[in-house]
Amino acid sequence: MADPLLFIENLSAGWGEGLVLEGISLRVEEGQALALLGRNGAGKTTLINTLMGIARQRGGAIRLAGTVLDRLAPERRATLGLGWVPQERAVFRSLTVAENLTAVARPGRWDEKAVYALFPRLAERRRNLGSQLSGGEQQMLAIGRALMLNPRLLLLDEPLEGLAPVIVQGLLFAIQRLVRDEGMAAILIEQHATQILPITDQAVILDRGRIVAKGASSQMLAEPALLERHLGLSLH
Repeated sequence: MADPLLFIENLSAGWGEGLVLEGISLRVEEGQALALLGRNGAGKTTLINTLMGIARQRGGAIRLAGTVLDRLAPERRATLGLGWVPQERAVFRSLTVAENLTAVARPGRWDEKAVYALFPRLAERRRNLGSQLSGGEQQMLAIGRALMLNPRLLLLDEPLEGLAPVIVQGLLFAIQRLVRDEGMAAILIEQHATQILPITDQAVILDRGRIVAKGASSQMLAEPALLERHLGLSLH
């Protein structure tokens, strides 16, 4: 049986001496999109930051395509295939859109032309500085820049947060195209579960640093009581 793209076993992690995650085990297959759900403070961002080598891994194992990540620096993890879109976007404000993209480019399917096809607005703004972009445009650029690394697994930390509904719909369409049409493996964190469950394959719910539910995204959508209990959502 082939190794999964991402394999996490009995992971514990946190910040400094503080422990945030305990006993986390999950896997993401090639071409699979995983929704990572939970209330604020559940440990979702800490899990992404641990995968990137920023939060402190205290125990357990992380493997990407069979390679052990446990002690690797963040930049090494990026070259191995992790593409990260952090919650704060972190675009290079003093560089143009085009410079943001080419600064991190690695050979592969995703180049400037492909990113502009996914986000036509970035093509229109390619000579503008990062500081001159709206919040939605910055989020498009952050995703585009991660794609320019030609990652094997894309990590999206609340990509829809704080954006106008019309921008949210455009980003959801682009993310759906990535995971459905392009077969990009991804982990998506989002507060609004009902927005990303329809475009993901599997879902995991965290509560107080532990996995409390996992299963097919379609199954979770069909169980409003489960979402209400763990996320405080009412789908009625």
